[in-house]
Amino acid sequence: MCGITGFMTYVPFSNEGQKLRQLSEMTDAIKHRGPDAEGFWSDKDDGIALGHRRLSVLDLSPTGAQPISSSDGHLMMVYNGEIYNHLALREKINAQGADVTWRGTSDSETLVEAMSLWGIEKTLKECCGMFSLAVWDRNEKVLTLARDNLGEKPLYFGHTPEGLVFASELKALCLGPGMRPQIDPTAMTAFLNYGYVPEGFCILRGVSKLKPGYTATFRLDRDIVEIRRFQGFEALALAGQATVAASEMLDLSARSSELEALLKGVVGEQMLSDVRLGCFLSGGVDSSLVACLMQAQGATQTRTFSIGFAEARFNEAPHAAKVAEHLKTDHTEFLLREEEALDLVPNLPDIYDEPFADSSQIPTVLLCREARKSVTVALTGDGADEIFGGYNRHVFGPSLWRKAARVPKWLRASAGRAASTLDGFAVSESSAVRRLVAKTRLPVTTLDKTARLVSALGKARDVEDIYAHFSQVFSAHDRGFDAGYRAQPDHLFSNVDQIRRLPHSEWMMAMDAVTYLPGDILVKVDRAAMYSSLETRAPFLDPRVVQAAWSLPQSARVDGNTGKVILRDILYRHVPRELIERPKQGFSIPLDRWLRGALRVWADNLLKRRDLLDIATLDTIAVNALWDDHINKRANNGQKLWVLLMLLAWIDHYSDVLGFDQTAQRISV
Repeated sequence: MCGITGFMTYVPFSNEGQKLRQLSEMTDAIKHRGPDAEGFWSDKDDGIALGHRRLSVLDLSPTGAQPISSSDGHLMMVYNGEIYNHLALREKINAQGADVTWRGTSDSETLVEAMSLWGIEKTLKECCGMFSLAVWDRNEKVLTLARDNLGEKPLYFGHTPEGLVFASELKALCLGPGMRPQIDPTAMTAFLNYGYVPEGFCILRGVSKLKPGYTATFRLDRDIVEIRRFQGFEALALAGQATVAASEMLDLSARSSELEALLKGVVGEQMLSDVRLGCFLSGGVDSSLVACLMQAQGATQTRTFSIGFAEARFNEAPHAAKVAEHLKTDHTEFLLREEEALDLVPNLPDIYDEPFADSSQIPTVLLCREARKSVTVALTGDGADEIFGGYNRHVFGPSLWRKAARVPKWLRASAGRAASTLDGFAVSESSAVRRLVAKTRLPVTTLDKTARLVSALGKARDVEDIYAHFSQVFSAHDRGFDAGYRAQPDHLFSNVDQIRRLPHSEWMMAMDAVTYLPGDILVKVDRAAMYSSLETRAPFLDPRVVQAAWSLPQSARVDGNTGKVILRDILYRHVPRELIERPKQGFSIPLDRWLRGALRVWADNLLKRRDLLDIATLDTIAVNALWDDHINKRANNGQKLWVLLMLLAWIDHYSDVLGFDQTAQRISV
């Protein structure tokens, strides 16, 4: 795992030393992504420079260092990620009788030699792993950027008057030649809707995030830019869909056995490491299955890590401990102390680079920080919910809509308004309704989610409206915060008709896989882990697993009131059902209470800063009303306030460092 930087200019370097110093500054900005070593390469005549920070995981010797050249000198590459099947790729290369003298055992060497032999696009289709990379073709004078299928690894690029700049993180990109950062109003609008900057947008004007499963090829001497899809989620899902009929011939037990064998192989590949590794364990289906498969084939006892809360309502660590005890892993539990969490909050803009407002970022950062004290690599269960149908919207959304659609809209709207009273009950922790929910052992978010669900059903016109309601924070119904951006399938898929014909549950999964997964979940984990120089790996996002999941009939993923049906079937062969089965809660924190208590002064200072509100072009009256209602317990506005606070904190943190043009850029809010 590493960090990459670089730039390409329209003209040769007039002062190569000065350009290399600039490249070094860019690379130093992401030292946390690779604290073990740094490397640079440049060609002043071609105006190209590549930088690299290394976190040594495979081949700890100098032969694993980057930038790395193909043995024929044709290609020069910097790369961030892991190619888990790289040993199999080496065997293919050797079997072809290629004239390659291997210098070491790193996957980076395998990757650059494969690209030199097979070409970039063919090689990327063969790769099972996570990556962002830059390859300079010294013969053709072409630079190619590429990003993995699901977007596990970040890659930004921007055009400047001097040429092209790219980097793993914005803080490095902004130090590149000719960069003059300004906030992009459209991206800021999208952030207000979702709490993250979605794929296809970047918070900085003129900067792009390369889409997952795409390459971008640049030839500055001819001013040519070509962006092409080499694979990606859509291609994998549709390839899987084409074989559903064959899977329907099997019963669930047979399908489970096939998938278990595949997952075991993928987890085994991802356990390849020359440094210590472990696994995050929440006690849910996904992480428990990964830990189970690791423990079954590891040469030593698997290290597992979980984080708990002192506040019992939010603490799921005891569930993880029971699973760990059953699997006999070497388990470590960290207790998240409130003061640690609160101390972390001011650092969040620096950690996340772009505005980011998934509040589970706090325990994620702390879990990664503590795990890094024991291991350098951690496997996770990320992606299983999106790929195998694990969210409540996948399970209950379509059936609830079918029932609600039979009810006159005026009656649904009335029910939605009545449901808003639940939010009032949810505010008071001592209310009778709150105590009743606690006795049922339902998740702490039950009241809030119930109110949102009934409200959504009251306003919705179709399933797409239901999905939009649950995927947005601010929407058209929030007076003063009508961000107005809504992701449409047409913007995200090339084969829109085929995606639209999917059953509603699968359509929601597909939407999550191209929006929420890369924009929120993977950003949250990547930035949190790399801030502590920890590599995370996600077996459920292996392209073979994604394609296999989408080759299953829907009933093997979502059936009745159950999601991730096939994963549960596999897990319950090894772990008692009663250790796992409980309502899904997620990584919840007591955000509403913190904002009324320990974070109140911090939040109040940001929300009253007129200079920040002007740059963010926020409606001061609407912001004050939202804050006042929350403080006075008329509503639980924690999630919405967190979005505003993370935006304002980000502007405050970066305005001087990045030299933003602080002239307010009006947007419709």
